[in-house]
Amino acid sequence: MKKVLLSSCRNILLFSCRKTKVLLYSCLLLCSCLTACIDEDEFPDTPQGNFEALWQIIDQHYCFLDYKQHEIGLDWQQVYNKYKVRVNNGMTNVQLFEVLADMLSELRDGHVNMNAAHDYARNWSWHEDYPTNFSDSLLRAYLGRDYKIAAGIDYRVLDDNIGYIRYESFQQGVGEGNLNEVLSEFMTCNGIIIDIRNNGGGDLTNAQQLAARFVQQKTHVGYIQHKTGKGHSDFSDMEPRYLEPSNKIRWHKPVCVLTNRHVYSAANEFVLYMRALPNVKIVGDHTGGGAGMPAAPRSARAGLPSRADPRGRQEGAPPQRRGQDARRASRRLLPPRKGEGRHPRRQSLQRLRIRVPDGAHQPSHGAGNRD
Repeated sequence: MKKVLLSSCRNILLFSCRKTKVLLYSCLLLCSCLTACIDEDEFPDTPQGNFEALWQIIDQHYCFLDYKQHEIGLDWQQVYNKYKVRVNNGMTNVQLFEVLADMLSELRDGHVNMNAAHDYARNWSWHEDYPTNFSDSLLRAYLGRDYKIAAGIDYRVLDDNIGYIRYESFQQGVGEGNLNEVLSEFMTCNGIIIDIRNNGGGDLTNAQQLAARFVQQKTHVGYIQHKTGKGHSDFSDMEPRYLEPSNKIRWHKPVCVLTNRHVYSAANEFVLYMRALPNVKIVGDHTGGGAGMPAAPRSARAGLPSRADPRGRQEGAPPQRRGQDARRASRRLLPPRKGEGRHPRRQSLQRLRIRVPDGAHQPSHGAGNRD
């Protein structure tokens, strides 16, 4: 029997290892069930065998080793040499867990976690080291008590004639009829604020359905690549991804999307859709990354994780502007009233690191890291 991951009989498991990159993503779900999914070398059910199995799984299936080497100088072979000497077959489960957790921490990836009965190894510094940029008291002050509810959306018109949408989770579905009612309510508003702070994701269809109400034509929103082999750079060619406009009521005026570092998964994907649109500004902080739907790899050539351009997907999409609350965001991003300052000049897509299709050039990787 081939042992792919940490043996369940040792009460140590490797579970979800999500990976993301800049525009369109998939994650690698690493769990004990992969024993039947991935054809790996056979390792003994010992601490040393489990160490070898985990290191090899990351080496062959983690999407970002080439990116990490370029950005932070990570050498996965050196990591192996560093931690192998700490493992011996006489160590306890708790001691083995500590070593494996330290090894995974070298990836500096908030979506790579390890679970055991006694602990949950994680790297959450991407949000623990930063302000939450969210105030429940302030949110209640804006919404008041007479706000309206349309399925998973809370909404109202703010005092300065700005429509405000609070979408807490894309796990909560919203129908096309709900969206029609919300946009009809905002028909005379100067703009809309969409607040998805602390939205941990959910159904990607809900994110796409909402974003489609703000795009006027088929719009290029990014690229995706699929891992095709065990090598660190074994990926398919870039495939463009597009957002199609809805055939229902659509919004043409300015939009502001509020984000923070607790925006993940499908909510992260929503941000990436919206920041490709010319009438939309993203305000707040980096998102948490991890967009897309989980996929369990089944072979070295099919069903493996996808990645996109190496910026933002794992580490989240950067905001176009930083904001403190919804009112400040509306003042910054929507057309000024008479006597107020100039409307901020729209930044170019290139400056915002959003790729635009160019038929004469192959898509290239984005530059830079989040922090």
